Amino acid sequence: MFRFSLPFVLANLLQTLYGMVDMIVVGQFVGSIGLSAVGIGSDLLSILTLLCAGFTTAGQIMISQYVGKNNRTSISHTIGTMFTILLLAALGVTAVCCVLADPLLRLVNTPDEAWEQAMSYTVTCYMGLFFIFGYNIVSAILRGMGDGKRPLLFVAVAASVNIVLDFLFVGVFQMAAFGSALATVLSQAVSFIISIFYLYRRRDSFGFDFHLNSFAVHKAQAAALCRMGFPMALQYGAISVTMMFVNSIINGFGLTISAVNSVGNKLRSLCTVVVQSIGTASTTMCGQNLAARRHNRVSKIVHISLLINVAYVAVLCAVLLLFPRQVFRLFTSDEEVLGWAATFMPVMVVNFTCSALMGPYNALINGLGYASLSMVISLLDGVAARIFLSLTLGAAYGVMGYWYGNGLAGIVTVVLASGYYYSGRWRTRKLLVDE
Repeated sequence: MFRFSLPFVLANLLQTLYGMVDMIVVGQFVGSIGLSAVGIGSDLLSILTLLCAGFTTAGQIMISQYVGKNNRTSISHTIGTMFTILLLAALGVTAVCCVLADPLLRLVNTPDEAWEQAMSYTVTCYMGLFFIFGYNIVSAILRGMGDGKRPLLFVAVAASVNIVLDFLFVGVFQMAAFGSALATVLSQAVSFIISIFYLYRRRDSFGFDFHLNSFAVHKAQAAALCRMGFPMALQYGAISVTMMFVNSIINGFGLTISAVNSVGNKLRSLCTVVVQSIGTASTTMCGQNLAARRHNRVSKIVHISLLINVAYVAVLCAVLLLFPRQVFRLFTSDEEVLGWAATFMPVMVVNFTCSALMGPYNALINGLGYASLSMVISLLDGVAARIFLSLTLGAAYGVMGYWYGNGLAGIVTVVLASGYYYSGRWRTRKLLVDE
């Protein structure tokens, strides 16, 4: 479990690193206006990335189960179907988002001071969605096959390019938030091109020859991808949209609070990146072992991933609580923002704890391909609990109530997902490959 998940962890940490470098460079060279602009733009972009992740995760689960069944033909059909459907979707989403850029920024209460930079950041990032979708497709294919090392290499290249371009565009050429977005898009493009080249060079081992007819959309795989992908995309999107809803209210408290919230969202990624990486590894391992009917191994996977998550989060929380201002100072030297550091860190502890506990149980449900249950749990988490808790606590305690309500919503997922696991009903659940 640890050997398999480590490349995922490192790859996603690198992705988080160059996302944080965006914030650090912009914060140091542009200030709170830049922090707010990049933070809001990143939130909007993350929704689209998560929608893509819903379908690529579905494809990864399908491939992992086909690997468990040793069905090479279905693996090839899944790869071709994923490429065609999702890359066409990326082009459509790009066009729609560019047209709706203005109302989307108004929807999240973008501060007037940060409006121009937020607009340039988001539109530039939208233009790179094709590369983001493409890279996620290739990574899902490799991870479904059990290869976590190559995605790590591709992300390492992207991170290196992004960091260099960040300092060049923002620090040297003074291109502000636009420069940060341009660095992100170019680094994603490099990563996608390299990953496609690798997949092409190893096409024989994947059973996918890259001929034009290989990109045909196969009915069975397209139906399975949509049947599981739509609920998973809705699952990811519901949580992300409700978080954006809460963030939009928080942004209304002014530029300083918006900047604090943007830093907090980046710090949150330090937790979620590891938890999600462990979850990605667990999902693949659960899918393969479920298809092979090795249920005892599935239980071990859940327990070990839970142990890893809790240990990591305990260390991370200790650092944030002991050194709050030092951590915030990485992003900004604005004293008003720094003054909120110690007050804000307990919010992160609540959020991190819920993430650590929910991850392993979600991985089992995803490994089963039980997308409808996962969607229901996420809707209860995102729509019911997050909005209800945030509005209720926010009305009583102001911005701190909104922050705590956002973090406490994860308890719903922990209770429901763990309840399903301990019920044992997953042992008799029909898999996608059986259907």
